[in-house]
Amino acid sequence: MNESILDISVETLEGQSYELSKYKDKTLLIVNTASRCGFTPQYAGLQKLHEQYAERGLIVLGFPCNQFGQQEPGSNESIGSFCERNYGVGFQMHAKVEVNGSNAHPLFKHIKEKAAGILGSTSIKWNFTKFLVSPDTSVITRYAPNAEPASIAADIETLLND
Repeated sequence: MNESILDISVETLEGQSYELSKYKDKTLLIVNTASRCGFTPQYAGLQKLHEQYAERGLIVLGFPCNQFGQQEPGSNESIGSFCERNYGVGFQMHAKVEVNGSNAHPLFKHIKEKAAGILGSTSIKWNFTKFLVSPDTSVITRYAPNAEPASIAADIETLLND
């Protein structure tokens, strides 16, 4: 897959499509999310990273996914309301996607190939798997669902444009 992450188009919860090129030269934290998961409280930590580092070039991107235990059954509208009401999410949330299988979103196909998981597996195992992408669009690393957002702050710091 030679396509750059910047060439990939995504859709917001509100149904607006855009290319990730809009985030050229930014550090990205891409997360597959769910509203009914044991890791759902991580929304608060992701929001904190967003607030702490957005001015320095971090872009947090949330992608709801219903592939793991049917833990994201709601509509895009209900997902947005849930995130805002319960966690004050101000970072960009996107339309629900699949992250594994033949219908996986091109973004997740790309980042999974660039940052394999345990034992070289490319499939995502659960909600709140996180991918850190450098300003030069290199996928730096994949974090397991149980990695608290605060625990990856030092890695983010090394990539920020100051």
